[in-house]
Amino acid sequence: MNSRILNSQINLHFPPPQLQLHQKTIITINKRTHFLKPAFPSFICFSNRQNPISKVVRSSMGKYRVLDDKEAALLVNTCITRNLAPVLSLEQGLEAIKAAVEELKANPPPCSSGMYRFQLAVPPSAKALNWFCSQPESSKVFPLFFLSSDKENSTYESLSLGRTRGVFGIGSAVSFKGSPHASGKCNSLLRYLPAESTSSKAYGFLDIELDIKMSTVERQTGSYYVFIPQIELDEFEDISFLSATLAWDDSSMCTFSETVHTFESSFDQARYTSASGSQLIYSSLLMFKNAENHRQMVRVNSLLVDGKKLEASTLELEDASSCFSQFSARLSSTLSIANNMHPGHETNKVNYFSQDSPNINALWASLMVEECTRLGLTYFCIAPGSRSSPLTIAAASHPLTTCIACIDERSLAFHALGYAKGSQKPAVVITSSGTAVSNLFPAVVEASQSFVPMLLLTADRPPELVDVGANQAINQINHFGTFSRQFFSLPPPTDEISARLVLTTIDCAVHKATSSPNGPIHINCPFREPLANSLKNWNRKCVSGLDAWMSNAEPFTRYIPPQKSLSWSDMYSHMNEVLELIQGANNGILVFGSIHKEDDMWGALMLAKHLLWPVVVDVQSGLRLRKYLSSFLNRKDILFVDQLDQLLQSDSVRAWMKADVIVQIGSRITGRRISEMIKQCCPSSRILVDDHPGRHDPSHIMTHRIQSTISQFSDSVIKSCKPDVRKRWKEFLQGLDMMAASESSSFISSEKSLTEPYVARKIFETLRCGSALFFGNSMPIRDADMYGSNWVQCTHPASLMLSADLPCHWVHVTANRGASGIDGLISSAVGFSVGCNKRVLLVMGDVSFLHDTNGLALLRHRTSRKPMVIVVVNNRGGAIFSQLPVASTIDRNIMDQFFYTSHNVSIRHLCLAHGVKHVQVQTKTELQHALFTSQREDVDCIVEVESEIETNIAFHNNLRSFTRQASDHAYDVLSKLSMADSTSPGPIDYKISKVDYSLYRVQLNAPPTSSSGNSNNSPSYREGFVISLSLDDGSVGFGEVAPLEIHKENLLDVEEQLRFLIHAIEGNTISDNLPLLKGSFSSWIWNNLGIPPGSIFPSVRCGLEMAVLSAIASRHGSSLLNVLHPSAGELSGSSSPVQICALIDSYGSPMDTAFVASTLVAEGFTAIKIKVARREDPSEDIAAIQEVRRKVGKNIVLRVDANRKWTYDAAVKFACGVKECCLQYIEEPVDNEDDIVKFCEETGLPVALDETINYVTENPLHVLQKYGHSGVAAVVIKPGVIGGFENAALVARWAQQHGKMTVVSAAFESALGLSAYIQFARYLDVQNAEMQSLMNKKPQSFTAHGFGTYKWFKEEVTAEPLNIHYNPQHGSVEVDAADAGHFLQKCRLNHEAVVRTSDEEEVKEYQIAVDTEGASFSIHVLETGESNDGSAVVFLHGFLGTGGDWIPIMKAISSSTRCIAIDLPGHGGSKLQYHGDNDSDRPNLSIDVMADVLHKVLNNVTRGKVTLIGYSMGARISLYTALKCSEKIERAMIISGGPGLVDNDARTIRKAKDDFRASALVSNGLEFFLDTWYAEELWTSLRSHPHFKQTVNKRLKHEDLHTLGKVLSDLSIGRQPSLWEDLKQCKVPLQLVVGEKDVKFKAIAVEMQTRIGHENSSVGSPLVIEIPSAGHAVHVENPLAVISAITQFIKTVKIS
Repeated sequence: MNSRILNSQINLHFPPPQLQLHQKTIITINKRTHFLKPAFPSFICFSNRQNPISKVVRSSMGKYRVLDDKEAALLVNTCITRNLAPVLSLEQGLEAIKAAVEELKANPPPCSSGMYRFQLAVPPSAKALNWFCSQPESSKVFPLFFLSSDKENSTYESLSLGRTRGVFGIGSAVSFKGSPHASGKCNSLLRYLPAESTSSKAYGFLDIELDIKMSTVERQTGSYYVFIPQIELDEFEDISFLSATLAWDDSSMCTFSETVHTFESSFDQARYTSASGSQLIYSSLLMFKNAENHRQMVRVNSLLVDGKKLEASTLELEDASSCFSQFSARLSSTLSIANNMHPGHETNKVNYFSQDSPNINALWASLMVEECTRLGLTYFCIAPGSRSSPLTIAAASHPLTTCIACIDERSLAFHALGYAKGSQKPAVVITSSGTAVSNLFPAVVEASQSFVPMLLLTADRPPELVDVGANQAINQINHFGTFSRQFFSLPPPTDEISARLVLTTIDCAVHKATSSPNGPIHINCPFREPLANSLKNWNRKCVSGLDAWMSNAEPFTRYIPPQKSLSWSDMYSHMNEVLELIQGANNGILVFGSIHKEDDMWGALMLAKHLLWPVVVDVQSGLRLRKYLSSFLNRKDILFVDQLDQLLQSDSVRAWMKADVIVQIGSRITGRRISEMIKQCCPSSRILVDDHPGRHDPSHIMTHRIQSTISQFSDSVIKSCKPDVRKRWKEFLQGLDMMAASESSSFISSEKSLTEPYVARKIFETLRCGSALFFGNSMPIRDADMYGSNWVQCTHPASLMLSADLPCHWVHVTANRGASGIDGLISSAVGFSVGCNKRVLLVMGDVSFLHDTNGLALLRHRTSRKPMVIVVVNNRGGAIFSQLPVASTIDRNIMDQFFYTSHNVSIRHLCLAHGVKHVQVQTKTELQHALFTSQREDVDCIVEVESEIETNIAFHNNLRSFTRQASDHAYDVLSKLSMADSTSPGPIDYKISKVDYSLYRVQLNAPPTSSSGNSNNSPSYREGFVISLSLDDGSVGFGEVAPLEIHKENLLDVEEQLRFLIHAIEGNTISDNLPLLKGSFSSWIWNNLGIPPGSIFPSVRCGLEMAVLSAIASRHGSSLLNVLHPSAGELSGSSSPVQICALIDSYGSPMDTAFVASTLVAEGFTAIKIKVARREDPSEDIAAIQEVRRKVGKNIVLRVDANRKWTYDAAVKFACGVKECCLQYIEEPVDNEDDIVKFCEETGLPVALDETINYVTENPLHVLQKYGHSGVAAVVIKPGVIGGFENAALVARWAQQHGKMTVVSAAFESALGLSAYIQFARYLDVQNAEMQSLMNKKPQSFTAHGFGTYKWFKEEVTAEPLNIHYNPQHGSVEVDAADAGHFLQKCRLNHEAVVRTSDEEEVKEYQIAVDTEGASFSIHVLETGESNDGSAVVFLHGFLGTGGDWIPIMKAISSSTRCIAIDLPGHGGSKLQYHGDNDSDRPNLSIDVMADVLHKVLNNVTRGKVTLIGYSMGARISLYTALKCSEKIERAMIISGGPGLVDNDARTIRKAKDDFRASALVSNGLEFFLDTWYAEELWTSLRSHPHFKQTVNKRLKHEDLHTLGKVLSDLSIGRQPSLWEDLKQCKVPLQLVVGEKDVKFKAIAVEMQTRIGHENSSVGSPLVIEIPSAGHAVHVENPLAVISAITQFIKTVKIS
């Protein structure tokens, strides 16, 4: 008996709220004789203001008990969240949560109250609405609810499409009811903020007074109830989160065992119900068919404090994102609330079977449409026609259908195809007879080839009118032949045939269409007259036997699929061979082909994450165009080989690329060369996995074909195979891919004009997460596959991505690649947009666009979809043919007319005719702006990109040439460096055994040109450091660090960093990938050393890179040049000359300068650079240059360098004066870099960039884009100033691509540094020669490099001089790069020049006994360094840390400072000894006790004052001690800390939370605790740090958990007294250090600075130092910046 029909109902209508006048709400209460006891627990506030009367009631199955406001808030705010690993299915997610709860149940928390939350990411197929609809009507667990998060289209029709994202919840962990005071004032619920994706959320209703016992509800302003579900599924765009919450309070709500019991009831019901299957929706939602809509449901963050009112009007006005108008909640067996969950009027189902159906045609058509909707097919694509009128009228009249019409059946069919691609379920196509049916053929072919379901209902003439000459009558039987999965031919409707025929035919057709192999199904539907709603009696006997069907909403025939577990378990036995192949692979690769379902993308990503094989990704996989949360430098667990198609242009790479096992996920591959590579790997094992039985083996090399879902296959491999891949194979591929990616990216970016590959890169970079891409065929998809960006910043919240634990985020990509035609693309993309319910960006060519202009009519219909952007690359023809061999063999006229099909059609006018917005772009800037704005507007937009076939051909050819050369070069470097292993080429990791440095000081002949002048006759000296880096085999590399005045760093700064780096580098490894210089060093610094690359001083980084490269060269018995470019000497035989440009510092008269110049020419120099702008008047420099040119003649190259010292007018005056002097260029003529191009244009004098590059702190290419002007003729690169060889190579490559001269220059480094620079210069010269050859340009003459500074050195750092000499063969002063290589390799220092060498600072460890009241402590102390003035710096760590955390920083500053680090009680080696028998006797470890212990330790270690440096918890102790014991503290640095909490409510909440955390720490252990501790948003930045896992492993070494828990509880900021008022009397200088990403503590630091500055005149306002690229744990995330801050703080205070 159907209770929904038999139970009478009471409809309680409420007046609408103020802002929702168009809405009504109905709350349905079914009359029954018994009531369950549900729970409406959750959410509370307390303050001194007037509050509602609030209470918390427990979940169903328990007693009603009330908590007061304060207890309720404490309970909710104790919540601890633990993130679990992502899984492959919702079922696995439930099992993971069950296991986590069982683990907790086995070791129950000892505390009397608390709240736990477990959450994990599950695939997108887990649908909240489906899960809600599958809940039994006889449910014993309440509440049950579904809330739609779709605000744009929250209608019942949107539900019927099955795309609605939302939230499902079952059970109640805790819930709150609130009532207003008698005064009637509106309540305020302070615990409110818009719900975040991964926070604990509460759901409920406002302004409703609910009485569960009486099953009554009435509108009451100020009342509310909200609840936190026990189990929750939240769909967040492409990621869904499954979570479970347990809450208990022994005294007033329930015990822990009771809450586990109620959770298990909810879990059992949720576990055995389905979250997939659209058929459930329609039948389940009928229970709300009589409900009228009224109110909104709210979703709020239950843990955050913001002070906003929980009031309907407030939420609607201020926080509309927290109010939802489409929901359904079953609050008990007799009480339900719903809104927008049912049609606005009764269905016309009853009318189908009454005399209201005008004729039998209408009946049959209505039955077909009704059955389609019951099967979940609610999207109908209708072409106008008379014969199809019955079907059209039935579809348009049905309340559940969404219909779209188009005059062009071909466009309509492609639209249906796109819809099915997006929604993974078929659309229904209705057409008339005749050629209308034939027009469906192209889309049917594509659907068949792509395994896309489609249901075609084609109207037809009755048999007697076929083949007799009747109008619009053709033979439609099996019209689509083998391209239709099955053909059904219905008889003309008649009441002599049971109507069951119609239903079973539809049921079978849909089953066939959606069963593997999916595809189109054709049902031919002949109709006799009358076709319209003309009356014609029909016999009702034809509907006999349909009574049961009419009484429910289920399909007539339900096809029951076999249980997955059975079919898949049978498959395991056949999988053993495949699993053994995978496990035994040496050089295995994963190939991701076309993947259309997001669950399959999820499964493929999980497989790659587990297997750790290199992954070749096709653009259609969704994983070729990825988005990352972390920096592009982060070493990814998964190696995506995105550039393989480009790499395979290299013969060397193609011959080397031999995989022994290839696992291909998804059938189709776009890249032709990748398919050829797979073929060439034969007879290797090739395993193809896809969910259809299609062959897809054009090369006939497949050895294993697995038909299964990708998730099923991934699950099998993950459970059976352990990750095992040859590291060298993987790293070799990584090096190749890195080189090709860098080269193609820089080449595409360097081109001034807007190119088609640039479009391919930019479209993805501007795409937001949650959007989708549809690619046209021909060039767009090929360009995207080859040149699309492989790293883009993820736009999802960082906390969400980190909680999901996904390595990256995919982008849904599709294309019509079944038959790869260019027809119907617009129509398909519009349908895809409707189906996937995302913003879609379509990229296509102009010919494809013109082929489907009728699709623009579909674009005008914004039916149930989001705005679209269509990018049309218009090159006035079919450019794809230019890439084929035919282009080079046929006359151009034939190509234009018959291949390119050139045209002059105006796309703008077409868009205007269809009323679609059109934007035309011609430049990169215009494209970027158009893409950015169009994807954020609420209108469809067509962006037309102008291109030109010939230009496109030339650019593609050059791009292929450059990437091929880069691939060859990378292969050359990697293979020759790895020849030590004869088994297989591949990188080898070398362990660094020792690093040290020596300080040198040598006399100069004159001051460096960077000094202020030469008037002082006292001797000048050059100081710097030589780094010595030793590998484990005894190989040694040298590097030089010698900052000048032009550097931002000085020697003291440099030495601090060197001391830190020694500690960080020793024991690390380096790889052969480093010499590639394509981000390899930056990646190594970040991933291996854990240091942001930009935090290393440029001179230090240069010296480090020099030492590493020379060490690699030494290990291979080679030179630095041959490591960078193994074939560097081939272009000029055995000689590798590097010409040297002389340098003149022009302070004397013009005659003096000319004399020096002539002397240098006599020595053999053919190029001279003269420093100018030394004098006040440019006229003097003009005279000097004129005199020099007269003296040296026309054949000597002259350059001048103004060092940015001239104003624009002065520079122009100089340029005009030296017009006849034939200067090669002038370096940095003007003081404003924005005037450089203007100077070039006005004067015509070539300019070289120098300081413009040196001063760049980020990617120099961003700055260089402004200087592509031809007047900028050269770049002068100082590796020691720009930050090393990697940055220098980046700038040089840009210059070479723009045809500019690249000059390497020294910054007065010694012969040691010069020897490396000379080899680097030779490397760039060879690289440039190769580029000129590729571009068929005449090789440039030798470039003279700026190494003339060697003449400044009176003494040398090395024992032997560098062989710089005059070469009569070349007629110039030069040095051979090969000689420079030998010099560096055999380098010996001049001991007389060495002032001192680095010494290993010993870290002393000792214990200090400290007694306090009731306890004794043994404090572990670490100490290093000595101080000249007896001062000491004392470091205090944060909670869970140890003094050892500070050792790298201590070593950095210990050369002149005594550094002491203390393990705080409960941490590391510090021990607590207390006088008692049990834990309750443990002493109080309050902040007073900690400060007392610290004070006694300080008195023990030093008599004088100390500088305190504390982090987080240590910062609070430092601040407290500085304020309370100022006589012992000289100054204090507060890092990521604050004075505590002022608000009493906040203090109480924090105290309760820390107590619960402490309890969890002791009862569940460190591993569990750390999972929950670092899940908090405070640690978002740290979790992205490459050393995060190392940090966690260190934390796991703590042993005394009881004392650790005691510290957490007793030192809670909820117990610590607030120090805000004490800041007014602060006598100790403070400095506040916070991370750039630490929003919370940045705000605290600014407030502290303001308070002290305004209210404390004795110490002044403290400086706030913001550490870049860091969050809360600044000393871990950016230690070098912290070192600089500490040093500067100590110096500043000492000076003051």
